[in-house]
Amino acid sequence: MASEQNTEQQPFSWPVRIYYEDTDAGGVVYHSNYLKFFERARTEMLRSCGINQNTLLEDNVAFVVRHMDIDFIRGARLDDELTVQTTISQLGRATIIFCQELVNSDNTVLCRASVKVGCVNLTVMRPISIPQHIKAEILRDR
Repeated sequence: MASEQNTEQQPFSWPVRIYYEDTDAGGVVYHSNYLKFFERARTEMLRSCGINQNTLLEDNVAFVVRHMDIDFIRGARLDDELTVQTTISQLGRATIIFCQELVNSDNTVLCRASVKVGCVNLTVMRPISIPQHIKAEILRDR
């Protein structure tokens, strides 16, 4: 698609420590908690670009997950200190595709996800173009 832009960038890194509440009875991270780690990292990446979720909500704009592919490679365990590395692989008219990896201190990938989010108008819950000022913030210094 001609309006999509590929972005080359250094990954945004967000630290994660595994707590008891994140694990199952065996001390391994419960699968749905990886989604929380990835969500927090995407939010913090946008915040680092100057994009505040509260400001978006005030304007009736939100990013919602449209599609996700996730690969659980190795289990994370209680007390692990990990990092979510996040990049934007595509910036489209109304969508952003994030590539995310949860890695340990040896840079071994434990879990990998590709997450497509869509920009929507919250009043009518319909897709809208990503506001230009948001695109500019994402592309700045990338």
